[in-house]
Amino acid sequence: MSTASLHIALISETFPPEINGVANTLGRLVDGLRGRGHRVQLVRPRQNVDPRGAADPDLLLTRGWPLPGYPGLQWGQSSLHKLLRSWQRQRPDVLYIATEGPLGLSALRAARRLQIPVVSGFHTNFQQYTGHYGFGLLTRLLTNYLRWFHNRSQMTLVPSVSQQIELQRRGFDNLELLSRGVDSQLFHPAKRCAALRERWGLAEQDIAILHVGRLAAEKNLALLSKSFQALQQAHPQRRLKLILVGDGPQRASLQQQLPEAVFCGLQRGEELAAHYASGDLFVFPSLSETFGNVVLEALASGLGVVAFDQAAAAQHIRHGHNGALAVAEDEQGFIDAASWLLTDHEGLRRVRLNARLHASRQGWPAIVELFEQHLRSAMQPVQALPAGRTQH
Repeated sequence: MSTASLHIALISETFPPEINGVANTLGRLVDGLRGRGHRVQLVRPRQNVDPRGAADPDLLLTRGWPLPGYPGLQWGQSSLHKLLRSWQRQRPDVLYIATEGPLGLSALRAARRLQIPVVSGFHTNFQQYTGHYGFGLLTRLLTNYLRWFHNRSQMTLVPSVSQQIELQRRGFDNLELLSRGVDSQLFHPAKRCAALRERWGLAEQDIAILHVGRLAAEKNLALLSKSFQALQQAHPQRRLKLILVGDGPQRASLQQQLPEAVFCGLQRGEELAAHYASGDLFVFPSLSETFGNVVLEALASGLGVVAFDQAAAAQHIRHGHNGALAVAEDEQGFIDAASWLLTDHEGLRRVRLNARLHASRQGWPAIVELFEQHLRSAMQPVQALPAGRTQH
């Protein structure tokens, strides 16, 4: 395969410094591609941190609308004519469309008009979110739209085998796997901080049960609360404390339900790494993830991870070896998995060592290299348009 440098346009409605798994992944991919000598034009909504009038030929900013329930995130405005003007002047070799909102749709339309190959990314299970926000009747409609959108690209990248199987079952075509990596130097057991644990009210022998993520309905946080209360009852001899890192619309209600829990808010960089490493058990009850970057970050930090057997957990955890898994939607099984780790002290120590060993091998460079290979594959003439598709 050719090693010539590429001109890639990456389109997304979220990007660092915004804090979420999609933004984190895209930031790593862009940095990695540029580090490999490729030109990457980033197309995204303007953020509050963007200086006015900044002239960066590889940054194309659009207007955005606030996303209800997600402070700091936006829908990108449809920008067909702006994209056409930009890409007619300097035509990218290939597009990567990471989000399916109005901005992503206009990029898809522009690419088809200009005959630019497109790779899309399925980063978020939006079709699952509708039921959590009172719009369950829209689930089928949204699934149909997402299938229509992605099937008009040359290839759709998915982060996990379980996601690939689910989307194939729903009629999505041309799916390829692109997993995620982790910075195992940033997320490291050596970042454990006794002073931070002291602020949490914990001595070294006490157990910090950690959750990192958005405090929102789609994260299945009712099970987090239920699990912690069950663990307290099952292990009265242990001092347990629930530590929540992140923010979101359910924070206020969770603070009422869990008055003794510690709410740390959003954390970044070294502070986030210290919060991970200062925990002991990482409890992740979400059922809506396409991957779940936090699972790899917790493994790299040497935590005992409890999760459902899907997405990143299914891909990276062997039950009893480097974590504990429960069958999806089996709440009692999830609680039992966490309880087992608290009961078996030697088992937890072994699991934590194996977690770190496994995650230390999951670096980003190999992921970026595979991403580049997928982009080049989409550029092959034989795949210029998916079979049976008509150009609009």
